[in-house]
Amino acid sequence: MVSITAPTPPAPPPRAKSGVVRWAKILGRELTTVAITIFGLLLVTFLIARVMPIDPVLAVVGDRAPADVYDKARLALGLDKPYWQQFAVYIGKVFTGDLGTSVLTAQKVTDDIKTVFPATLELATLGTLIGVALGVPLGILAAVNQGRWIDQVARVIGLIGYSIPVFWLGLMGLLLFYAKLGWVAGPGRLSIAYQDFVTPMTGIVMLDAAMQGEWEAFVDAFWHLILPASVLGLLSVAYISRMTRSFMITELQQQYVVAARVKGLSEWRVVCGHALGNALVPLVTVIALSYMHLLEGSVLTETIFAWPGLGRYLTNALLNADMNAVLGGTLVVGAVFIAVNLFSDILGRLADPRAR
Repeated sequence: MVSITAPTPPAPPPRAKSGVVRWAKILGRELTTVAITIFGLLLVTFLIARVMPIDPVLAVVGDRAPADVYDKARLALGLDKPYWQQFAVYIGKVFTGDLGTSVLTAQKVTDDIKTVFPATLELATLGTLIGVALGVPLGILAAVNQGRWIDQVARVIGLIGYSIPVFWLGLMGLLLFYAKLGWVAGPGRLSIAYQDFVTPMTGIVMLDAAMQGEWEAFVDAFWHLILPASVLGLLSVAYISRMTRSFMITELQQQYVVAARVKGLSEWRVVCGHALGNALVPLVTVIALSYMHLLEGSVLTETIFAWPGLGRYLTNALLNADMNAVLGGTLVVGAVFIAVNLFSDILGRLADPRAR
């Protein structure tokens, strides 16, 4: 009697296994880096709160509070415990979304940040889009036409963007385009006539106005946004165009570019299809860095244009010794830095087959 055995299923290809293991190692390494960075961010903000010459108890009870009230508030805040216990409590509160209460607004810092952060996000996003739309083509043209007039123009724009103080540029923009020419709207996010037209949903006025069909308010919000975003966009153009030019010059000197030209490929395909493709990986990192810089470096722009964003909120909190608001805003900015940096790393790996 002949026994028939069922065929054993084929084993998965070793290449697929190695790919899964490799990506698992990459993911584990990235998550470990993020966890260490977040822990360091929490530790730094905690130490800043303890080193600053500002008494958090006095910020709550006032300078003229009796001694017994001061002692009770100090116990309620947990400042009588050792530093390691205070740090543990601080970490627990942060991970539960409790960033404390703002002395200036008498509201939870989390609620305040939810209100002001979309304004900064809207401003920095448009500024970065302007920087990418103008800076990348300008950098490519400057690299292809190295030493010619377009290259000189790119250098001058970069010099202006790096040299002119942003507060002076904002003031001159308001004076020329708003006060003299009347091409744009003034400070703020929305004119008084349209304040009640848009119900806050996402916190981004233009998006909320479009979702609700309030197109007049949408146009008004755009004319308020375009000037401060252009001021930030000039800084982004200067940085992105300079780095794009540098990356493209390096790639255009490589042997594969010479080989592509010898094969008879058009200059357009050589520059945009080959050189730009290889320069894309570091360029993604540059754009991410520019975006993060605009998110945290728009304090002066928001102050000049009366833009109710995170930078202005942190400035007012710092001037009024509102440490809960300052530290909460710092944590949010740091978390955004980490998230954008991680996202740019992932995009870099997807864009570069060698990284994959």
